[in-house]
Amino acid sequence: MKKIQLTLVCLFISLVCFGQFGTDSLPIASSVMDKKLMAAITFPDGYEKSKDRFPVLYLLHGGSGSFSDWHKKVTEKGLVQRMANEHDLIIVTPGVGPSSYYFDSPLMDSVQYATYIIKELIPFIDKKYRTLAQRESRAIAGLSMGGHGAITLAAKNPKLFIAAGSMSGVMNIDTRMWKVPDNFRKRRQGQQAAMLGKIQYDAPFSKYTAVGLVPELEKADLAIIIDCGVDDFLIETNRQMHKLLLDKKIDHEYIERPGAHTWPYWTEALPVQMMFFDKYLKRN
Repeated sequence: MKKIQLTLVCLFISLVCFGQFGTDSLPIASSVMDKKLMAAITFPDGYEKSKDRFPVLYLLHGGSGSFSDWHKKVTEKGLVQRMANEHDLIIVTPGVGPSSYYFDSPLMDSVQYATYIIKELIPFIDKKYRTLAQRESRAIAGLSMGGHGAITLAAKNPKLFIAAGSMSGVMNIDTRMWKVPDNFRKRRQGQQAAMLGKIQYDAPFSKYTAVGLVPELEKADLAIIIDCGVDDFLIETNRQMHKLLLDKKIDHEYIERPGAHTWPYWTEALPVQMMFFDKYLKRN
């Protein structure tokens, strides 16, 4: 009963928060994890009056964030709605567990977020809304942990996505590469150890992290964009990813510019990534 009441409260709060942005928000069931996870779906102007089907961008949040971050924390109010309108597509912002990296943990049944996104969320969205349910009309992007999720999910599921983007992404989950205080590093190492055990340090790279999936990206034929601020604590992981992609001659767009791991940076990054996706997403 408490679980039902909590879900209803979350749904009510989300409807109040998102109604002004033309965004639908609702809990989506995950049978693989036996729980419900919130997601927000933003429609372009005219969706309700049109019979057309639309491309979809899955836009992922960071490690300590939630499904509402892209709507509440950007420095430009209504940015997601503006992007949906300008690029004439649906934007889905799903929620996942904190510091879960959008993968399936081999050790924890409660961390199966890759299966949730690929086999539960996307089919649900395609069934409920008027999407163009094809690879050529589906992209995925995210910030920080969400950037990691976007690149790894696309690398492992190239038949589902035409393009993938990372903003300040965790391209390597090995925290020894992060420029962070020791207490933060130890906390994240402990979280990763619970989910992956020693796998996180597989040589040369774990298959649970973006840099470890470059061989998959080599075969994926994806449009890839990677964006990171020069003052970001994750800049070295992004430079490492860039070099690995260059070494394999994998086409991608790589951007470094002034900025850190902040919402002003991501507010500026999203429109750039949207213009990149616009070149690849098909609308028929």
